[in-house]
Amino acid sequence: MGLPGAWLHPLLYIGGQFAEAETGRRYPVQNPANGEALGSAPDASADDVRRAIDAAYEAFPTWSRATALERSQALRRFYENMVSHREELAWMITSEEGKPLAEARGEAQIGAEYVAWYAEEARRVYGETVPGARPDQRILVIRQPVGVVGAITPWNFPVSMVTRKMAPALASGCTVVLKPAEHTPLSALALARLAEAAGLPAGVFNVVTAQDPVPVGRQLLDDPRVRKLSFTGSTTVGKYLMRESAAQVKKLSLELGGHAPTLVFADADLEQAVSGVIASKFRNAGQTCICLNRILVEESIAEPFSEKLTQAVARLKVGDGMESGVEVGPLINEEGLAKVAAQVEDAVARGAVVACGGQRLAQAHGNFFAPTVLLNVRPDMAIMREETFGPVAPITTFREEDEAIALANDTLYGLASYVFSRDVSRVLRVSERLEYGIVGVNDPIPTVVEAPFGGVKESGFGREGGHWGMDNFLEVKYISLRI
Repeated sequence: MGLPGAWLHPLLYIGGQFAEAETGRRYPVQNPANGEALGSAPDASADDVRRAIDAAYEAFPTWSRATALERSQALRRFYENMVSHREELAWMITSEEGKPLAEARGEAQIGAEYVAWYAEEARRVYGETVPGARPDQRILVIRQPVGVVGAITPWNFPVSMVTRKMAPALASGCTVVLKPAEHTPLSALALARLAEAAGLPAGVFNVVTAQDPVPVGRQLLDDPRVRKLSFTGSTTVGKYLMRESAAQVKKLSLELGGHAPTLVFADADLEQAVSGVIASKFRNAGQTCICLNRILVEESIAEPFSEKLTQAVARLKVGDGMESGVEVGPLINEEGLAKVAAQVEDAVARGAVVACGGQRLAQAHGNFFAPTVLLNVRPDMAIMREETFGPVAPITTFREEDEAIALANDTLYGLASYVFSRDVSRVLRVSERLEYGIVGVNDPIPTVVEAPFGGVKESGFGREGGHWGMDNFLEVKYISLRI
């Protein structure tokens, strides 16, 4: 499939206008499957970001006073545009991020569904009345949009992470300045094309791309007109944003790193557990914040589980996501590949055994790592302490339920966790004790638009999805009326 040049060599979207960066600079966007240049994106400066903030600030009074129905209808048109261009969006996702085309189609669809959901939530921003403390007092509680929102999104889901932030922000009456990941700018600017075609008013949604994210982030932090930052990315950057936003007491929502454990109990359906591990661990080549990273298996079933998993992993087809039947695509760049290789080398040096995979694959100039299973993994190995973001499944064992829970909770992260068991009582006990914002029980893909996605501990705070996603962009005000 070919795409229009406007999609492969797009322009910044500021104040309802498409334009080059002020300096005229652009930077190349590479296909991680072959290293070839896919297109280019504008390299925005701090001045470009200021112009985007100007536009969002000027648009806010009108957009925030628009009726809920008007905002809903605009988002609905945007949703319809996304659905009608789903194939082009999927092609773009695979081309600049690398995931198999089937996965990219799924991402384009759920990205559109977030817009559809929040088109409806725009009409459900309810208030309350509270009994007054005096006979002549009436209390009204209303919710109002926070203001201009700075949204910073990651490369691993370059469409759905954008809509999961911008749709509830716009539904709430906020205006948005989006900074997409430098590796995947084209998908976000394609969304800007579809938003503009849907008739979103000028300045309501703005997109600035840049090769160096620091000046963009700095401008969003320093400008007092930006009242809210919504960020998905590393815990290190999240902590930086917390520190730097304190000077202006900006509202924050942070979806940060994860290190998901999977607890496989002896009473689990073994086939279901193996297929679940495959679905979670190797989706997007292991480059998801909620993919399972640590597989904790009850000792009595460790051998048959490991054998079945190893056989299944060895059969996975690796390659360019555009090729038919490919199940595991490339890693995003050489840096990501090196990190995965270093974790595997560390584990092997400390006594882990490679059951399959374990090495980089020489496929053209792509960033491919073989789907890998590691046995005899111990808690002190780097792969059990650090987020992997790659197609490696490390297995360790436990004997008792309490030991499994302790191993699972022994991390600074608290985003997602998984349990495989057919014992309802155990499932409830364990789920309540796991220190994570999300627990998938016999469910390796728990993310849906209706549910609150987010973590605890150093995985961040705030929730995206469901009606909870609106809370990030609304302030509560009470009006005391004396009669």
